[in-house]
Amino acid sequence: MSAEADARPPAERGWWLRVPLVLQSPSAVFAALRDDRDDAAAARAEPILALTWLAGIGGVLASNVAGEILDDFDVDGILVAVWAFVGGGFYGLAGYLVLGALVHWGARLAGGQGSYRRARHVLAYAAVPLAVSLLVWPVRLAAHGSDVFRTGGQDTGAANRVFEGLELGFVLWAVALLVVGIRTVHGWTWTRALAAAALPALVPALALARAHGLF
Repeated sequence: MSAEADARPPAERGWWLRVPLVLQSPSAVFAALRDDRDDAAAARAEPILALTWLAGIGGVLASNVAGEILDDFDVDGILVAVWAFVGGGFYGLAGYLVLGALVHWGARLAGGQGSYRRARHVLAYAAVPLAVSLLVWPVRLAAHGSDVFRTGGQDTGAANRVFEGLELGFVLWAVALLVVGIRTVHGWTWTRALAAAALPALVPALALARAHGLF
């Protein structure tokens, strides 16, 4: 067995360990993303796939479609779960590619260098809070049941506003991590990093505004 093969499993484990670490010491995690060599990128492929998928599931569950999917009487709880899992995968992949491009373009407009691949990887690790947001769903379902997925159900009032506030908080947390990530990998000031993050941050802002009926 080659030395590269011997070294690969520890490298992969290291990137899995960085998933929770990005919530505690984000600068250290994003600094490691400066290494954009092919072997380094391959070592973090699996955790990035998992993060993309989980963040996508969180995204579809927070969408307007989720809030009314059980209005169709042909849809049941099992189909909702399948829809969230499969749809979350596609949603996550689309977000990974499109928002990753916006992160890359935003950095380029701010005068930065770096590859599209590294921009996508920064985005994926910044999306950890969106994956963590799934932990709220068992509590939300216990509180409101299937009304969460139905128009005009009992998921209203103070409790629902708390869940919506948490949803917003996770998105803002992810955006904040994205700014930290851009700042760290490029070695920029906060102002320059904020300017670069403005373009990709606009997409979740518009999605949240639409989900809450602001337009």
